[in-house]
Formats: sequence, C-alpha cells, structure tokens
Amino acid sequence: MDYKEKFINIYKDNISRPGAEKLLEYLCSGSSDFFEAPASTRYHGNYAGGLVEHSVNVYECLCDYLSRERVKEEYGLEYNDETIAIVALLHDLCKINVYKSYMRNVKENGSWVQVPSYTFEDSLPYGHGEKSVYIISGFMRLSREEAFAIRYHMGFSGEENKNNIGAALEMFPLALALNIADMEATFLIEGGKE
Repeated sequence: MDYKEKFINIYKDNISRPGAEKLLEYLCSGSSDFFEAPASTRYHGNYAGGLVEHSVNVYECLCDYLSRERVKEEYGLEYNDETIAIVALLHDLCKINVYKSYMRNVKENGSWVQVPSYTFEDSLPYGHGEKSVYIISGFMRLSREEAFAIRYHMGFSGEENKNNIGAALEMFPLALALNIADMEATFLIEGGKE
C-alpha cells in the first residue's frame, strides 16, 4: 500500500465530522497537489509524494507517543482517534500548491549535471501553522486544542514570538505532542533520505 492509500484509509477510518468528506475531495482533486507535493525544497521529503509520506509518518509517530504509559499516566494526555488523525494528517496543508519543480545544476564526480529540484512560491503567504488551520477551517470545524496544535506544531523552530509558543505548548499539550511527532518524523525517519 502506498502513502496515498494509507493516508486515505486512516482519514476515512478516523475523521467523520461535518465537512471532512469535502476536505478529502479537495485533497484528491486537481485543485490540490497534496499527494504529489514534496514536504520541503531541500530537506526532509524533498521529492514527489514527500508531503503525504511525511503526514502519515507524523500520524504514526503521534499515535506511538500518545500510547506510551508515561504520557497517558503521568501527563494525562488522551485524545480520541479523530483528533489524532486530524492534527497529524492535516498539520502541513499549508504546503499544498507551493512547490514548483525546476532543474538545478550540481557537480557530481567533477561534472555538472542537472537534477530535479523544487522552489517555494506561496501565493497565499499566511504563515505556516496558521495557514493550515485556515485551510482546514474552510471545510470543517476544529476544536480549540486541535487548532492550537496545528498552529504551533513547529514549536520553537518557527519564527514566532517565543513567549506565545511557550504559552501555547503549556496550555495545549497536544501542540507539544504534535511537535514531538513532527520532529521525530522529520529528523529521525525522513532525515537521511535523498
């Protein structure tokens, strides 16, 4: 099963609130490159299909993190399957239709060769997490904690006010859990791929 199939199966099995079906239709439509887009220009998932692969990886990492005994018993973190799927699978919708492919010159074994690459061109520069929340909210309602988790999933690696990030992570532990899952997927699972 490829990542698109995994994503769709997880989505359909877990997300059923009003508007979810329309959002999935949009993701599968010609208006969205979600299933073909890379996750970044030069770092993790910088290849066709990298975005959906990353989204599934984050989902699996978040499920694993939230299943830990310490997380449940000491931290008291428990979320329903729908919330987990929404924040993990949809946290990077801001990356839809922003990567454009081009050929870049690189030196390999002393010779210049052209390799496929991506550039970032955002026609709706609304930010990162907040843009994902904006897109999702056009289709379905998010809980406050889901919205904050997606908005602050970058944690302290973003460019936002550090006081706001700290307050959000403290007030909405799902944001911290999603940040941990995102970092695990980005740096430990996807980090070394070419």
